[in-house]
Amino acid sequence: MSTPRISGPAYLEDRSPGTGALPPRAWYPESDAARLGLGGRWRFRLSPAADTHDEAFAQPGHDTSDWAGLTVPGHWVLQGDGAYGAPAYTNVAYPFPVDPPRVPDENPTGDHLRSFDLPQDWPDGGSALLRFEGVESCARVWLNGRELGTFKGSRLPHEFPVGPLLRPTGNTLAVRVHQWSSGSYLEDQDQWWLPGIFREVTLLHRPEGAAGDFSVHASYDHRSGLGTLRVDSEVPGRVTVPELGLDLATGESAVAPVEAWNAELPRLYAAELATAGERVPLRIGFRTVAVEDGLLKVNGRRILFRGVNRHEFHPATGRALDLATMREDVLLMKRHNINAVRTSHYPPHPAFLDLCDELGLWVIDECDLETHGFHLSDWRGNPADDDRWTPALLDRAARTVERDKNHPSVVLWSLGNESGTGRGLSAMASWIRERDPSRPLHYEGDPSCRDTDVYSLMYADHAEVDRIGRRADGGPEERGRLPFLLCEYAHAMGNGPGGLAEYQRLFETHERCQGGFVWEWIDHGLDHHRFGHAYGGDFGEELHDGAFVCDGLLLPDRTPSPGLTEYAKVVEPVRIVPGEGPDSVRITNLHDFADLSGFLFTCTHEADGAGPFTRTLDVPPLGPGGSVEVELPPVPRPAAGEAWWTVRASLTGPAPWAPAGHTVAWGQLPAGGTGSAGTAGTAARPELPRARGRAPHARDGLVLLGPAAFDARTGRLTRLGTVPVTGPRLDVWRAPTDNDRGAPWAPADQLARRWGELGLHRMRHRTDGVEPTADTLEVRTRVAPAGSALALRTVLRWSADAELLRLDVAVEPEGDWDLPLPRLGLRMGLPAAFGRARWFGGGPGEAYPDARSAARIGLHRLDVDALGTRYVRPQENGARTDVRWAELDDGVTSVRIEGDPVFSFTARRWTSEQLAAARHRTDLTAGDTVWLNLDHALHGLGSASCGPGVLPEYRLTAAPAAFSFVLSARTA
Repeated sequence: MSTPRISGPAYLEDRSPGTGALPPRAWYPESDAARLGLGGRWRFRLSPAADTHDEAFAQPGHDTSDWAGLTVPGHWVLQGDGAYGAPAYTNVAYPFPVDPPRVPDENPTGDHLRSFDLPQDWPDGGSALLRFEGVESCARVWLNGRELGTFKGSRLPHEFPVGPLLRPTGNTLAVRVHQWSSGSYLEDQDQWWLPGIFREVTLLHRPEGAAGDFSVHASYDHRSGLGTLRVDSEVPGRVTVPELGLDLATGESAVAPVEAWNAELPRLYAAELATAGERVPLRIGFRTVAVEDGLLKVNGRRILFRGVNRHEFHPATGRALDLATMREDVLLMKRHNINAVRTSHYPPHPAFLDLCDELGLWVIDECDLETHGFHLSDWRGNPADDDRWTPALLDRAARTVERDKNHPSVVLWSLGNESGTGRGLSAMASWIRERDPSRPLHYEGDPSCRDTDVYSLMYADHAEVDRIGRRADGGPEERGRLPFLLCEYAHAMGNGPGGLAEYQRLFETHERCQGGFVWEWIDHGLDHHRFGHAYGGDFGEELHDGAFVCDGLLLPDRTPSPGLTEYAKVVEPVRIVPGEGPDSVRITNLHDFADLSGFLFTCTHEADGAGPFTRTLDVPPLGPGGSVEVELPPVPRPAAGEAWWTVRASLTGPAPWAPAGHTVAWGQLPAGGTGSAGTAGTAARPELPRARGRAPHARDGLVLLGPAAFDARTGRLTRLGTVPVTGPRLDVWRAPTDNDRGAPWAPADQLARRWGELGLHRMRHRTDGVEPTADTLEVRTRVAPAGSALALRTVLRWSADAELLRLDVAVEPEGDWDLPLPRLGLRMGLPAAFGRARWFGGGPGEAYPDARSAARIGLHRLDVDALGTRYVRPQENGARTDVRWAELDDGVTSVRIEGDPVFSFTARRWTSEQLAAARHRTDLTAGDTVWLNLDHALHGLGSASCGPGVLPEYRLTAAPAAFSFVLSARTA
């Protein structure tokens, strides 16, 4: 005989989207109808399972004196100091047994209770709606003891009619929220699992004749400059647009000359929808989206996405975001030249789309759908291909489209993410196409492109993107006629991504390749009293995906990472490069719509970073795609030293997203020569001093040479002038980056594992000879890992005069090296007091061979403690590239290092080994030494944590190498 299920009520495991909720409708943030926000402190009780039949709490007057308080909007696992469970992070695998639509008996269930009075000015008559913007994952709702219904679809709105149930005072709203439900199978979205009422709950008064659902159709004809407006409304009314002199009935069309909306020039017209009982402010943007001639076009022009994927996240409140945080996100995006957002992998808070309308971002609006965990069982039982789930999928599609249809920023609908293929997705596509033919569809997971209007891939490498751009990738004929975009690329996990500039050149070269969306916007490191920021596994999860949740261009506290700085430089909408003449620049407008009339162009001449000379350049207001070569002015008093021009394009006046003077783009070129903008170039540099003339001599177990002392047995430098030194020796190891670690499914790209198996993290140094000559000290070493015949034979040849100490290094690999080196250079230590750095070279931020576009040549200063990047999981960081010379000082003495050729340097208060052993930043403790890496070469970064590895030109092959340094110590 069968045993009845006891894990909870039937609605938890039925496949339906719920009961009792009204059909979805357009969202608008305000009107003249009354509304009452129900956020704040609620009473809360948590049960370990959903099998409770205690519904008495929903009745008015229920005793909750022993209940706790909880903030709504909010997640209960992020409140109560751990008393209400903990977050859990998984990327693909479901954190419960996969047996759809069933869920475990262990199903945390939170009962939420809110008492409220109606405001004294709450209108009489009419009706009212109770609206939930987002609840994870399943809710059952009562008002004043009457059950309203149940719903699923965590990131989607649900409304219930409640007018007859309201009382002037003493209303009791009860909501039971279950962490797991059948809906959880549709929400496997690579994020923290965070249950609760995490978006607003609002009571809306609906007067007689109030506005219902309405659709704003505002198209633009780029040939005539005319906009066509029609507002279809469930409740008849009138639409006025004062600026255009329009006053028309709903359902009627009007044509007028307009300025079009686009992400660069987000022109909105203030309007109003007036019905018999309500006035609703509108902001209308006229634009037309279409796939024509194999291209995605807006207002007749091909657009290029410089995009990011954005999960909603705050380190303290999870997915419960306030308006200020949403605005901060959009401002940061705009200030870093980002023009597009994919709302991975669900519709965002609707206020975010208002900000995209206002400030200008293209949006791919994604449905609240992902079933990625079924991939682990070869997609068996996938809801996207099971007709029993189709009503739930269609409900999610409808709630996305109806809520967000009036936003001009939304240019593509996305069916969801990583849900395989199937009949349910096709049904969604058919419904959306019929409901809103004005926007194309996106879906990445079907290579046939049956249900999409654009060809989309994740993490395609540069070679594949190039083939696609040349239409040489094969595949179905129909797919070959579609525009292409990378809905995810350049995985921004930890230090990286590398290769951004090479992707961007492909997007600009191939018309079909219309850009991409970096994964992703922000690290999801949750605030933690012990770890600073926590990632998967830090809350004791039995199943988790570790630091894979920290893969953003922002650190958790919204500090821009070096990856974001790099991306901003790579995707600049104005290109500034050396011209054909020795002192000229070529300026190109890469905007899709805007001209350059809003920019001020300045040029600054500096020699060795000093004596800046700045002038304004006369640049015409080039239209999109326009280019001009501009001569730079003569320098009245040329200074000695290495001289560079820096040309900047800045805002002439304030923009809604940045103040006047904000730099949008910049480029560099060596004065009087040619070079690559933003890199070392070929500017003439003084020859490194030879530093010869002193003979080494032995005394008290030391070898003295010029200003230096060496250990006579090992040949290691121990003192430079009066500064004790932990002598430089060959170093090839770095604390593995997340990209060095690679992805579990790509063992060939797991360089950190291969480096570890070879033993590069435990290289042994053997001194083979310490030989003084007439004017040099030659130290021969063999550097090799235990258990291996591979080695690096190294000769350090020291020479000196009274003040300068020169080191010439020669490295010769021994054996058959079949993998790249992490780095090749020297490691040395200085006393901890040497905490201030100054250098001439690339900066001010960190840079690596395939992520160095943002490194500006100049004179830079930072404290040692500010040189590093606070990645959530510690790893190699902080390198400055193209350095000519660097100095560290303790306020009294300065140690100077000059390089030949240019070098990279890092300075930190822990070794690479200590950095590699740390799981969190709090594991790192400053010691008594500042450790310097002086690198001749570094291996690139790539994005192999979820994407391609390092491009061949940035791999550090073990090969013979020679490089030099000059060291000195002097009064600071």
